[in-house]
Amino acid sequence: MTSAMKGKGTESAAGGLPESQLDAEFIAPEFSGPGSSRPRFSDSSVDESVAEMETLEKQSNAVQRLRLLWEGRSLLSRAVSAGLLLGTLVAFLIPKRFESTTQLMPPDAQSNSGMAIMAALSAKSGNGAGALAGDLLGIKNSGALFMGILSSRTVQERLVERFDLRRVYGYRLQGEARRKLAENTRMSEDRMSGILSITVTDRSPQLTAEIAQAYVEELNRLVVELSTSAAHRERVFLEERLTTVKHNLDQASAEFSQFSSQNVAIDIKEQGRAMIDAAATLTGQLIAAESEARGLEQIYSSSNVHVLAVQARITELREQLAKLGGREDVGPGSLAGRDAIYPSIRQLPLLGVTYADLYRQTKIQETVFETLTQEYELAKVQEAKETPSVKVLDPAAIAEKRSYPPRLEIVLLCSCLSLLGAMAWILGQAHWREINTLDPGKVLAQEVLHSVNAKMPWASPNGSRLQAMAHRVWKQLDRQRDPSSRTAPLG
Repeated sequence: MTSAMKGKGTESAAGGLPESQLDAEFIAPEFSGPGSSRPRFSDSSVDESVAEMETLEKQSNAVQRLRLLWEGRSLLSRAVSAGLLLGTLVAFLIPKRFESTTQLMPPDAQSNSGMAIMAALSAKSGNGAGALAGDLLGIKNSGALFMGILSSRTVQERLVERFDLRRVYGYRLQGEARRKLAENTRMSEDRMSGILSITVTDRSPQLTAEIAQAYVEELNRLVVELSTSAAHRERVFLEERLTTVKHNLDQASAEFSQFSSQNVAIDIKEQGRAMIDAAATLTGQLIAAESEARGLEQIYSSSNVHVLAVQARITELREQLAKLGGREDVGPGSLAGRDAIYPSIRQLPLLGVTYADLYRQTKIQETVFETLTQEYELAKVQEAKETPSVKVLDPAAIAEKRSYPPRLEIVLLCSCLSLLGAMAWILGQAHWREINTLDPGKVLAQEVLHSVNAKMPWASPNGSRLQAMAHRVWKQLDRQRDPSSRTAPLG
């Protein structure tokens, strides 16, 4: 049909001349004489004729393909229906997945350098100069730093342990659970605004939102733990120093209190003043009693009751003075030494040296502790100012709609693929029938198909044990599928 159309197109283009004569005219028009009446064809007319023939041939082929497809419309409709059914089945068998996204504001820059501010402004302008300036100046991009922290193994392990993701994902090893968590997490940074986005995908909408929020919490914790600012180093030093000073203060206070308790040394200065006053009072009373005794001895005898009473009072006053003064005849084993409540005047200078030393050590440690405590609080405030803060722009919310699978797209894709496959089958079958049976390519394809088909289980065995075994299995399965094919037993 194509050759006939070509012939018709050639005759019409040449004005009814045969194709051989037309070729002769095309090939050797110069052999015609000057007085000849034969028409001459220019190159432009030849090109137009060839283009017209090619257009007609394309139109004819297109119409023929459309006719073939129209004739096989039943197959196409069945293919589309099968694809629609298969796509629907696949779309509803794929497990649903949900997404939860949280967005973080870009960290505040805490640099006081003018070059650092210029680098930050250039980075926000998006021309790439800011990143180069930051690299040359050693300035860290906090957004990239946050993304690196969020992708670290430390954060992933904490999340795996926190939500028991090995059981959730069905993995035995923690490394496999971490890899699955990394696959389900997507992080991005907007270079223009600097906003960080953390998107978590999972089958449970509640768990998805909790994991996304946990990323922000772990980021906050790690940023504080890994801060390398000067205020952080100062705070760590003061914290260690406070621990040491607190231990020294507790030890000095214990020694001082133990010494004071054992020696009844509450306040050596005040105790000395009070004991001197008491000793002066007793001495005056003793002098008055002795004067009274001498006067009574001149009036009464030594065995008189009044004389004996005054002498007894004198003896008691001397004992009290001995206690206050700490005389050598009043030792620790004597009754006066055992009954002493406070240290004697003689012991006060010896106790005062140790008391003053312990008191001084306690006051020094107490003063150092108070000073370091004030500096420690100031360092904590400064560290909080210098530490990049994580500000949540959009908190993670529980997803109300699934994010995967796209069921409508899957159904449409399967339907389109089935339609295209059926169209390819119809056109390929028609093209196969048009090929000459003696064509070497067709003969080779038939031989290959015949050889492959001979190796299939449904083919009769050709002496191969493996094929014979496969053939027997195939026949057995075929009998189980079609019980009517079994032969009835005799008798």
